[in-house]
Amino acid sequence: MRVATTFSVTVLAAAGIGHALVTGLDTGIQRIDPFKDMKNRPAAGHGMNVLLVGTDGRDKITEEERQKYRLGGSPCHCTDTIMIVHISDDHERASVVSLPRDSYAEIPPHTDMNSGDEHHAHPVKINAAYAEGGPQLTVRTVEHMTHVKIDHYLEVDFTSFMKTVDELGGVRVCTTRPLRDSYTGLDLGVGTHDLDGGQALQYVRARHLDGAGDLGRMQRQQRFLASLIAKTTSSGVLLNPVRFRDVARTLLSSVRADKGFGTDEMVELARAMRNFSPSSSEFTTVPIGNISYPVKGIGSTVKWDDKKSEKLFQALRDDKPLAPHRARKKATVVDVAPQQIRVQVVNATATAGLGKKADAALRGTGFRTTGAPVSADDRAAAHTTVLYDPRWDRSAKSLAAALPGARMQAVNGQGAVLKVVAGGDYRGVRAVRAEDASEGEFGAVTGDEVSCSS
Repeated sequence: MRVATTFSVTVLAAAGIGHALVTGLDTGIQRIDPFKDMKNRPAAGHGMNVLLVGTDGRDKITEEERQKYRLGGSPCHCTDTIMIVHISDDHERASVVSLPRDSYAEIPPHTDMNSGDEHHAHPVKINAAYAEGGPQLTVRTVEHMTHVKIDHYLEVDFTSFMKTVDELGGVRVCTTRPLRDSYTGLDLGVGTHDLDGGQALQYVRARHLDGAGDLGRMQRQQRFLASLIAKTTSSGVLLNPVRFRDVARTLLSSVRADKGFGTDEMVELARAMRNFSPSSSEFTTVPIGNISYPVKGIGSTVKWDDKKSEKLFQALRDDKPLAPHRARKKATVVDVAPQQIRVQVVNATATAGLGKKADAALRGTGFRTTGAPVSADDRAAAHTTVLYDPRWDRSAKSLAAALPGARMQAVNGQGAVLKVVAGGDYRGVRAVRAEDASEGEFGAVTGDEVSCSS
C-alpha cells in the first residue's frame, strides 16, 4: 500500500513538479533506523529493494471505524503484509514479491526489544520477527531468508492505509464472484466497485472468503496495489501541483521509513520514471513448497520451495523481469482459470474438421483439451452446448464464456471432464483469463493484467 504512495510522489514529480515544491514533504514521516549495526549483509545487487510492511496498528482508529470495519480486538504488533518491492536499475520496472505472513522462518540471534533478553536463532512464523525485534529484526530475517539486500524500509498501519485511499478519492476493484467475509465485514457482489479507505482495508484484510486463506488475500492485495498504481498514475492530481502537494503531505504524514529515504530520493526516482504505468509493475508470491508445514511449538507454517524461491530472489538480485514478455491480449475475466479446466470436444455438425478447429482454439486460450476431438452420432446439432457435472458448475460457466452464444446443460455423474458439443452456431473461441491467472516461471503477472482496466 505504501509503495503506491511513493509511486504517486515520484510520478507526480516526474510530471513536472519540481524539487522546490516537494521539498519538506517528508518531514512528517516518522524516521527509524532498521539497518543500525547490521553486519554480514547480502551483497548489493542492481536496482533498489524496498521492504514494504503493513502492520495491524490501530491506535488512531475511531470507535465508529472499529465497529463499521470490524477492527476490534487487540493488535498483535506484527506484520500483516510483507512485500519486497524491487525498482529496476533503469527505473522502468517495479517487481513486487509477497511473502506469506505465516512463512516458516529462522530468526537470527537478537535482543528482544520488549524484555531485553538475548535470544538464540530459532524458528518462527515470519510475521513474529516484528513483534520480537521490530523493523530491524524484520529486515535481518528477510535478508537472511532471501539473500536480497534491502535498501529502504517503509511501514504503514491501518490508519495510514485508509487515509491513503481516501486522499486519492478511492480505488476501483473488480470481482467475478461475490466476496463476503464475516470477519472483516466485506460484502461485494459480482462486478466493479469503487472502494473508500475503510472498504479497501476490508478488501485487503479478508482471509475467510474461500479456502485460499492468506494466499488468496495476497493475490487480492496485489490486484488492489495494481489498481492503486493505476489510479495514482492516471489521476488528475498528476497535473495539479498544488493538489499534489496537499495530497502528498497527508499521505506521508503517518508512515515510518528509514532515514535514507527522503525528498531527494523521491525526486531522483521520479525523473527517471516518466513513462511508468501499470504495465510497468509485476506481481508474484514467493513459490510455496508446503502450504501446511508443521513446526513443534508453532503450529502450521508455510514452507517455501527452496529451489524455486532461490531462482526468484536471484532474478531480483540480477535485476531481471519476473513476468514473461508477451503480446497483451484482451480477455474476458472468468472465475476459473482455463488452465484448470479439462475439455473434450465433440463435433455435432456435418462440417469436417470443425472438432479439430474448436479443440485447437480452446487449447490456444489455455484450456486443457484432450487433443482428440470425437464426432457425435447426431451430426445435426443447431446449438453449441457445454455439458458438465453440476459439481464443476464454476468451470462450466468459465468455459461457456469462451464460446459466444453457447448453452449449458448439467449432466449428473459426468465427472471432471467438461464436454463442448460444437453445433451449427459455433463461431470460434473468445480469449478468457482468471482474476488470479499467472504464467511464466515465477507465476508473475503485470499490473495491467490484474487491475480493472484489463
